[in-house]
Amino acid sequence: MRIENDILIPELARLLAEGKEVRFTPSGVSMRPFIEGDKDSVVLSPLDSSPKKGDLLLAEANASDGQKKYVLHRLIDIEGVETSEPLYILMGDGNLSGTESCTRTGIIGRVTRIETSSGRTKPLTRGKLWLRLKPHRSFLLKLYRHTILKWLYS
Repeated sequence: MRIENDILIPELARLLAEGKEVRFTPSGVSMRPFIEGDKDSVVLSPLDSSPKKGDLLLAEANASDGQKKYVLHRLIDIEGVETSEPLYILMGDGNLSGTESCTRTGIIGRVTRIETSSGRTKPLTRGKLWLRLKPHRSFLLKLYRHTILKWLYS
């Protein structure tokens, strides 16, 4: 059963604000190859410290077109660290361009675990390496789509 983000995300935010851990299954392909939408689930925890580059965050963000939307993306940069209100720049692992931004108040939670439908836990550290491979994403994502995905789901 799919629940609309406008209903689901505020409820997740409420539970996280109470200090609870929450699990949900995200949709979409923007986090490939590390999160398969509608298959993998993520566990979110309240943000207990400042976000760091490489963290996976659920946030209400401003897209490059100015629209607000909920995203589960990786923190790739922090602008204005020395200010009282830094801007957090987010990008999906499966995206070749396009970012979103939010302030600290827009961050709803941090991913602490990714699990496959079979219950296997995926390591979070792979995504930090992925940040360094950004110039090669186009090739790597094409390889992933045309080989690994076909092998996994055929």
